[in-house]
Amino acid sequence: MTFVYLQVRATPLPPRGRRLLFRHIITALLWLLLGMPVASATDIIILKSSDIAAYNQAITGFKAALPNGIILSEYDLQGDLEKGRKLARKIRASDPALVFAVGLKAAKAAQLEIVDIPVVYAMVLDPSKYGLTTPNMTGILLEVPLERQLSMIRALLPNLKHIGTLYDPAKTTALVDEARRLMKPNGTELIPLQINSERDVPGGLRTLLPSVDALWLIPDSTVLNDESLRFILNTALEERVPVVGFSREFARSGALLCLSVNYSDIGRQAGQLSRKLLDGQLSLPVKPWHPERIETSLNLKTAKFLGIEIPRGLEQQADELY
Repeated sequence: MTFVYLQVRATPLPPRGRRLLFRHIITALLWLLLGMPVASATDIIILKSSDIAAYNQAITGFKAALPNGIILSEYDLQGDLEKGRKLARKIRASDPALVFAVGLKAAKAAQLEIVDIPVVYAMVLDPSKYGLTTPNMTGILLEVPLERQLSMIRALLPNLKHIGTLYDPAKTTALVDEARRLMKPNGTELIPLQINSERDVPGGLRTLLPSVDALWLIPDSTVLNDESLRFILNTALEERVPVVGFSREFARSGALLCLSVNYSDIGRQAGQLSRKLLDGQLSLPVKPWHPERIETSLNLKTAKFLGIEIPRGLEQQADELY
C-alpha cells in the first residue's frame, strides 16, 4: 500500500506559494493514480511601453526563443507609466511565472509594482540609473560594450589622438570617465565638453570640433534628438571631422561608423535568459547580460569625402554599407 504524507505549514503561505503547492500536490496525485506525470503550461506576461517597431522586433525575437507549452499574454502601456502600474498590479495578482518588460516605462512599472515574480527587461538604456536592480529583476543590456566601441574606433582610425564628445554631466558622467580611462593607455585623449541643456549643443559643438580628430556620440538625451542630430552631423562634415555613433540611422545620415545592437537579437537573448530562469538553470538575482551580436555600419561616401581609407577587412565584416 502506498501512503502519501502532506506536511502542513504552521505559517500561512502567500498566494503564489499556495498556488505552486496546489499544483505540486495535484501533479503528485496524478502521478500516483495514472503512473505518469502531467505537464502544465507556463504563463509569461509581456508588458511593453508602447507599440513601436523596435519593441515589436524584440518581442518577436523573445517569442522565437521560447519552448512549446508557453502561454503568452501581451499588454501595451501606450506610453503611460500610470497605466503601466495599474497593469502591473493586475499582472502580479494573476501570478504568472515570469514577466517580460520591454522598454523603460514597462520595466519601471514592473519594478514599482512586482516584487515577487521574476522580471526580465529589454530595450532599456542604463537600467541601473532607473533603479532596475531589485533582486527579482534582470535583463539584456542595450548598449554596445565600451571596450568593443573603442577597439573598432582604433581599427578604423589608428592615428586618432584626440576624440571629442558632448555630454550632460547629470546623465553620462560615468560613461565618459570610463571611456577616458580606457583610451589613455592607447595614446588617445578623450576631450569631453559638458552640455547642460539642449540650447548649449550648437555653441558647444563649434567650440569642440576644432580641437578634435573625431566626434564620438554617446546615448545622452540632452545632447541628441532628431533636430540636434542633423545639426551635429552636418556641422561635423563641414569641419571635416568624422563622427562615430551608436545607431545605424546615424550612419545612414552621414556618420562614418556606427555600432548598434539588433533588436530582434536582444529579444532572443531575453528569451534564452527567461528559459534558464524557468528551467532552474539560473536563479535570481542574476546580473544583466551584454548583447551578443553587434552590428557595424559604415558610410563609404563619408569616408571618401573625408579622405579616410577604410581597411578592407572592416568593410568586408560590416553589416551595412552606405
